[in-house]
Amino acid sequence: MTRGREVSFITPRKGVFKTVFQFKITLLESEPPVWRRIQVPGYYTFYDLHVAIQSAMGWTDSHLHAYEIGKKRLVRIESPYAVDELFEEAKYFTPNTRLARFFGKEKDAAVYEYDFGDSWRHEILLEDIVLKKSGVKYPLCLDGQRACPPEDCGGIDGYQACVDMTAGKHSFENEADARQLKVWLGDWQPERFNTKEVIFADPRRRFLRTMKN
Repeated sequence: MTRGREVSFITPRKGVFKTVFQFKITLLESEPPVWRRIQVPGYYTFYDLHVAIQSAMGWTDSHLHAYEIGKKRLVRIESPYAVDELFEEAKYFTPNTRLARFFGKEKDAAVYEYDFGDSWRHEILLEDIVLKKSGVKYPLCLDGQRACPPEDCGGIDGYQACVDMTAGKHSFENEADARQLKVWLGDWQPERFNTKEVIFADPRRRFLRTMKN
């Protein structure tokens, strides 16, 4: 329910497709940029894309997410998990909205925000729509650079502190705080990313499991 209105969600499922969306995903304000290039099936919804972004970037899907599209007329596509927290009636939800509704040509773009506290905002840029290749398993991560920031590190400023720590630099006046951050980071390295290590989660399984919680 949201503001007294019942909301139902379409459970993700695999579909038949001939075309593939190629996106470049860039974490805004990261410098050097953290980015991924992925291809996803043409039948995908914004929820399916959300799961693919989480897998490709390295996030753990532990927080809410939403998309914003357009400049003059902003369209917001909400996470199904936010339904009980919305102050205004939502028109679009990610499981019910297909990518093809808003992505139709090269350079169409959106902003994907994950974790409204740390506010990780990503540019989602459509680079191309291509025919799927026989024998290729989609979604697919083609390229990318740099590791995803650690979850709950405090947004871009916290991420930069983590990067500085791995480089042997830190701005902590309290050495105990610096040591605590170093231990918390473990073996995290900001430069490390390998497309071969990306394992895409199944959107249907993710949806069914998380909606039960």
